[in-house]
Amino acid sequence: MKIEDPIKTTLEEIRKVLKIENVIGQTIETDEFLMFPVTRMGMGFGAGMGEGKGQADMGGSGAGAGGAAGIEPIAMVVIHKGVTGPEGVKVLSLKEPDKISRVIREIKDSAVEMMGSGCNMMQKNCDDNEEKKLELKEESTPNKETLKAEIPPKK
Repeated sequence: MKIEDPIKTTLEEIRKVLKIENVIGQTIETDEFLMFPVTRMGMGFGAGMGEGKGQADMGGSGAGAGGAAGIEPIAMVVIHKGVTGPEGVKVLSLKEPDKISRVIREIKDSAVEMMGSGCNMMQKNCDDNEEKKLELKEESTPNKETLKAEIPPKK
């Protein structure tokens, strides 16, 4: 037996599993959405061969190969048919978030909230400044009555 035989057989079987349909699953279609499941695949294989020498007519040889594969769903890509552009595409994670992911998400949410508050404060300050400018302009612009009172009569 040649070592190439079990390796060839194992690789042929792995090739059957390694298809795009197994990573990007079958499309699920509804009236409003197209959905594509996404999986993570892992696999490994090994092969070996050996010959033994012993007493007369007791020698032998052998070869073997083996492999394993695992598939885990990780996300769902959802496309809203009625929305064009990137706004119509969402990627929904199917994995349970780990601790670091949760912390990062909380920091992101807090940062977005703080930025929103900051923008609102800046807008309010701009609006207040505009009002003050108008008030100052109105105060500094003399009206006819004020001008008459300030201009001395001609002699």
